[in-house]
Amino acid sequence: MTVAVVLFTSDLRLHDHPPLRAALAAADEVVPLFVRDPGVHAAGFDVPNRLAFLADCLADLDASLRERGGRLVVRSGPVADEVAAVAAECGAAEVHMAAGVTAYAHHREERLRRALGGRGVALRVHDAVVTAVAPGAVAPAGSDHYAVFTPYFRRWADERLRPAHRAPRSVPVPSGVRGQPLPSRPSGVSPGLAAGGESAGRERFSRWSGTGFDGPGGYAGGQDDLAGDVTSRLSPYLHFGALSPAELVQRARAHGGPSADAFVRQLCWRDFHHQVLAARPEASVRDYRTRGDRWRTEDEAAEDIAAWREGRTGYPVVDAAMRQLRHEGWMHNRARLLTASFLTKTLYVDWRVGARHFLHWLVDGDVVNNQLNWQWVAGTGTDTRPHRVLNPVLQGRRHDPDGVYVRRWVPELADVPGGKVHEPWRLPEAERSRLRYPDPLIGLADGLARFRRARGRD
Repeated sequence: MTVAVVLFTSDLRLHDHPPLRAALAAADEVVPLFVRDPGVHAAGFDVPNRLAFLADCLADLDASLRERGGRLVVRSGPVADEVAAVAAECGAAEVHMAAGVTAYAHHREERLRRALGGRGVALRVHDAVVTAVAPGAVAPAGSDHYAVFTPYFRRWADERLRPAHRAPRSVPVPSGVRGQPLPSRPSGVSPGLAAGGESAGRERFSRWSGTGFDGPGGYAGGQDDLAGDVTSRLSPYLHFGALSPAELVQRARAHGGPSADAFVRQLCWRDFHHQVLAARPEASVRDYRTRGDRWRTEDEAAEDIAAWREGRTGYPVVDAAMRQLRHEGWMHNRARLLTASFLTKTLYVDWRVGARHFLHWLVDGDVVNNQLNWQWVAGTGTDTRPHRVLNPVLQGRRHDPDGVYVRRWVPELADVPGGKVHEPWRLPEAERSRLRYPDPLIGLADGLARFRRARGRD
């Protein structure tokens, strides 16, 4: 009996899983393996929300494998050591895994090649598993990646995607491979956190696409509507690989229409960021394009940063978004943009401060999209208009005109009617004194002037 190992990383699903499909084709039996890596803890990425979602994903993956005659093998320790040990225990000739783009993923692959190569075990790394199009598959002449989204999208849209495959009917797993109990959800989880796992993700997509792709209230017209919340909320499932981006693109294209097209464009943004970081891994910690900023540090802006984190800046739409983040472990995309703009361009605080806070709470927080979206907003990334500033009052009026989103998350303002909720400081003194809501941290004009001086644009 021939045996292969499939190392699951950020691809916790059975549907449209190229490494699993290849392993089943190459061997009589397969060991589905997940390794709890101490490096994730050392890097500070194993925060409660993502650990809880991961526990859901692993439980769902194990249940799906058991329905097919298999099981998930869980081990703990350095990835290369544990994978090599499992391969030795079962006599595997090959290990299959999905390619990654982060510096950590590259180091992990190098360690695996060394550890397995010394034992005569082949490592097979598969592209386009966590993305629809592999990073580097399309590139402009004379460069290793696209630095601007629109030309990338044109080329990406013309790429022929591999077919999306169904989950296998059977996954035979050899007996005798030892494993550990599945992890359980930790404490300290956001109370509104969604349930994880491939089953939950597929059900969510089916339910959402039935309304999100159709009608005047669909995704194309409402993706920035904070109160309407017609976004798919699929980002956590994509982050953990519980859903296949290639399959989602194909299903959306099969449906057709403006909303499906808009959804596909967002999936392309995700691939765009992967190809940027694959080419420039240092962009996870350093400016992709330096603007000569001398950002305010955590020590210099400690009180302002604390107010931003806790949702008490005095700007209602910013505070609503930051409170949503803590409650749900998720934030509406438009809200992410305006809260990041407020921190970096109104308060002029280093984007890395905000990126770390988001990574602590976001269930979909990852190095690729979190860091590069923060850089886009801060003007150090791929935005072709790096000095743009999102005014939180105007953004609130435009994307939450009746104040429904604000009142949902900022109960102190529940009695302020309509759009007045976006400027509570303009209310009569008697009303304002009853709100128990802070005055603005900084005047928007003052913040803009400081930012323009810092960028040398006075």
